[in-house]
Amino acid sequence: MGSRDYLFKVLVIGDREVGKTSLVQRYVNDKFSKHYKSTVGVDFAVKVIQRSDTETVRLQLWDIAGQERFASMTRIYYKEASGCFIVFDVMNPTTLNNSLKWKQDLDSKVMHADGRPVPCMLLANKCDLSPWEVTHESIDQFSIKNGFAGWVETSAKDNKNINEAASALIEKMMTQPSVDPQSQGGHIKLDAVPKGEYKQGCC
Repeated sequence: MGSRDYLFKVLVIGDREVGKTSLVQRYVNDKFSKHYKSTVGVDFAVKVIQRSDTETVRLQLWDIAGQERFASMTRIYYKEASGCFIVFDVMNPTTLNNSLKWKQDLDSKVMHADGRPVPCMLLANKCDLSPWEVTHESIDQFSIKNGFAGWVETSAKDNKNINEAASALIEKMMTQPSVDPQSQGGHIKLDAVPKGEYKQGCC
């Protein structure tokens, strides 16, 4: 069997200042800074993952500005996306509530040929801070109720669960047609997700 190369366009969306750029930079370049400027429009990054001897996955990450004034551009940015991370800040409950607005916008603009939404994972970012302003239970209920593929707590600062969240989304993008809707939405158990070897990607 020959080698297989997959390319997935993954959107990274959510309100401003929830840490989207920090997550992407940590994932792709293993760097963290407290001083990223607000994204204007969209930034791109590529991560190459060697899942096995025969499977390579390239993730094309689209880090999309959270400001309202760019909302009219999202149809262009979302085109042909395979999956999505919607990011919120665990210290700011409003950003969790607004995640529904982002998901509704996404679902209205991009879908599979048969009309199903693309898999969208909720990232509870800045999980290194405490105490959280939202509860695990409220995130769980929100994620299940609103049709997310699941949620994961992440920290760009501490490099927590970012590779694992990406692996979980890749699994969902690769197995999407056979996904059991009953298993959707809840807190993702990361130890059950197969991990590829992470190769450094270039932009």
